[in-house]
Amino acid sequence: MAIHLTKESKVLVQGMTGGQGMRHTRRMLAAGTNVVGGVNPRKAGQTVDFDGQAVPVFGSVADGMRSTGADVTVVFVPPAFARDAVLEAADAGIPLAVVITEGIPVHDTVAFTTYAGRSGTRVIGPNCPGLITPGQSNAGIIPADITKPGPVGLVSKSGTLTYQLMYELRDIGFSTCVGIGGDPVVGTSHIDCLAAFQDDPDTELIVLIGEIGGDAEERAAAYIRAHVTKPVVGYIAGFTAPEGRTMGHAGAIVSGSSGTARAKQEALEAAGVRVGRTPTETARLVLETLHAD
Repeated sequence: MAIHLTKESKVLVQGMTGGQGMRHTRRMLAAGTNVVGGVNPRKAGQTVDFDGQAVPVFGSVADGMRSTGADVTVVFVPPAFARDAVLEAADAGIPLAVVITEGIPVHDTVAFTTYAGRSGTRVIGPNCPGLITPGQSNAGIIPADITKPGPVGLVSKSGTLTYQLMYELRDIGFSTCVGIGGDPVVGTSHIDCLAAFQDDPDTELIVLIGEIGGDAEERAAAYIRAHVTKPVVGYIAGFTAPEGRTMGHAGAIVSGSSGTARAKQEALEAAGVRVGRTPTETARLVLETLHAD
């Protein structure tokens, strides 16, 4: 099993004919992803060859869905066009839109996540690495060769830390790894993924990676306390970050004691989550917890 993405998923790539779209479409195909088409109104009707596999280009998401039955779109378009790309995907009724693009203005993100939510389209991102179900499908830019299928579900704000935990736990493996993005506004939250992993019969343990700033991790802790029965191991990036400065992701800003790594750690531990101080310690806690069960 998995959450949000399986071997049955049919993937469109908005921006497939651009430089980043071409590069990562090739990597997704190599990982076994069922990429059924790209979207570019100016190149509709053409095909793109990826190492001998011809992928058609459609004029719109709706055209691609009608022709292929696609149920996932991965968005690689520039920031100025991302809002319209997601609105188009939502209008077409696609169930899942994975927005890799970084640098999208917050007001655009608010507009398209709100609209997509009302339309029934789940948005993952923006400014995220996407998600991978190892051995089945990969939608985004996560390296597919650093882990294997296994019992751990991972949800993370940070792309780099997603990769590191995947590598640290490569001998155990993952059900699905979801990079939700670190912008102030994102389409899918820690809580959304916690709920999905709780319902996934093949996920035995959940890893939650957060970072300083905001209150997403505190809200996740409250949700874990009330609704999650599976063991959760956490890591919060930013224990050494100075207060009052934005560090890395646009959402990682601390004001006073609110949003600090310590406050988040305390909230999670109060909900029964074991929290590591480093990624390596976090991986060790995962192994200890799995072996204890």
